[in-house]
Amino acid sequence: MRLAVLTDIHGNAEALTAVLADIAARGCDGMAVLGDIVGYGPDPAWCVDRVRSLGCVTLQGNHDAAIRGSGDDMSTNARLAIDWTRGQLSADQADWLAGLPLTAEMEGLALVHASWQAPADWIYVTGEATAAGSFRASRARLTLCGHVHVPQLYSQDLRGMVAGMRVSIGQAMPLLLTRRWLAVVGSVGQPRDRSPLAAWALVDTTAQEITFRRTPYDCGATALKVRAAGLPEALALRLLGGD
Repeated sequence: MRLAVLTDIHGNAEALTAVLADIAARGCDGMAVLGDIVGYGPDPAWCVDRVRSLGCVTLQGNHDAAIRGSGDDMSTNARLAIDWTRGQLSADQADWLAGLPLTAEMEGLALVHASWQAPADWIYVTGEATAAGSFRASRARLTLCGHVHVPQLYSQDLRGMVAGMRVSIGQAMPLLLTRRWLAVVGSVGQPRDRSPLAAWALVDTTAQEITFRRTPYDCGATALKVRAAGLPEALALRLLGGD
């Protein structure tokens, strides 16, 4: 199976459109969305409807949960964006986001927005110590998550030692059968690794490979929409600089 994995779309219609076109050109067998469809970006309703139309496995992220919950633990800009986003969504769209599951499993894969260690606690997997928590909690050969907005790859050997791996963009990376793996899929709609290109991943469960991909899109157009909506200027600048 060739599975396209998307996460952290964050209301960015231009980025999502470009990534879906890239996926279609690569002949994937399926798709999974790991959450945070809304938040930060100017087109939350459009993104919700587009993801729903895909009919694929879709998980809840912390921004999705905040629509019907509380954003008190978020940064000021994230909280302002959530307050604005609530007013852009219909009751049906908000209900759909609230009903999304936190985790899913398929063909030896564990899917989660943040950490499998405690999905509802929204733990950021930012290093070997936090990756180890997911490895302890799941027995899957490959765990896929988002939340961090930076592509990362970790492995665990037969002794239980966890190591971070260098991520190669656009090149298939082998997932050796002698190890277990955790991939943090970069953000479609708000990358934070100093590249404005939309990020996603392609997992090949037959070849046992993962490819971290980057897709260009008109981030300037999205930034203009952010400003026109009256959202914080920092959110527009982040799209342009990828940080």
